[in-house]
Amino acid sequence: MSSPIVKLVAQRVALGILLLLAVSVLIFAGTQILPGDVAQAILGQSATPESLANLREQLGLNQPAYVRYFQWLGGVLTGDLGTAMSSGQDIATSIKGRLWNTLFLAFWAAIVAVPLAIILGLIAVRYRNGWVDKLISGLALASTSFPEFFIGYVLVYFFAVKWQIFPGISTVYDGMPFGERMQAIALPAAALTLVVLAHMMRMTRAAILNVMQSAYVETAELKGLSAFNVIRKHAFPNAIAPIINVVMLNLAYLIVGVVVVEVIFVYPGMGQYLVDHVTKRDVPVVQAVGLIFATVYISLNIIADIAAIVANPRLRHPK
Repeated sequence: MSSPIVKLVAQRVALGILLLLAVSVLIFAGTQILPGDVAQAILGQSATPESLANLREQLGLNQPAYVRYFQWLGGVLTGDLGTAMSSGQDIATSIKGRLWNTLFLAFWAAIVAVPLAIILGLIAVRYRNGWVDKLISGLALASTSFPEFFIGYVLVYFFAVKWQIFPGISTVYDGMPFGERMQAIALPAAALTLVVLAHMMRMTRAAILNVMQSAYVETAELKGLSAFNVIRKHAFPNAIAPIINVVMLNLAYLIVGVVVVEVIFVYPGMGQYLVDHVTKRDVPVVQAVGLIFATVYISLNIIADIAAIVANPRLRHPK
């Protein structure tokens, strides 16, 4: 690996670490300025002033904010995400199963969405400005116009209520047979796929069309290569960097943006876990889940940047 690539990769990683640190500050500050009293939320309206004061002391709420931030950050760096105020359970232990459920859902949505988006993008370019291209682009535009909750409820109505093909509530548990688990996640995975598919397809089409205007593509066309071979051998490989960026951004969304879909299908993942504890004003859980989402999003963006750098032939083969 050449020196310019190593330098750029190191810069991206360092920038990602700094960005994650800044996000941790924002997450902590955001949870601290939420209205209401944590101790009051835990003990209820009938709590006495003495019990409230004792609980605030026990939770460390009387300490300055910067002290609590560094205590929290130190715990996170050592793998201690804290204890849920509402249940007294260890957050890291509670999150493990739910994180696996979210990753499982996002993985199967990506397995369907990424190849399908690239294939549809290639087909749209192959038949650009024709009825096939217009049909694919029109459906993609319509898909991006609908929010996740609308797509989710439509899928539930037709596939769970009307036709009764898949369950409307995605219940999964440890030791569940693989086939049953796949049937349970079919609808939320389909909803996530429809949400990200259109954007990836449109960006794939745009990236390849941009490359199609290059001189070497015109030369390949003049040599008599078929339109499909021109796209496959010359346009697509040179458009891979922006396509990778788009795919990674959408993969990040599949993991981070699952909150609405998980709530609709009552899926026991990170999004549902976050919403449940936001309603309870469980600050440590909100901080932990928020930081995990931020870490996943920033990490995938760093991977996308690194992949784009490595895929750049001018950096791989400097003069």
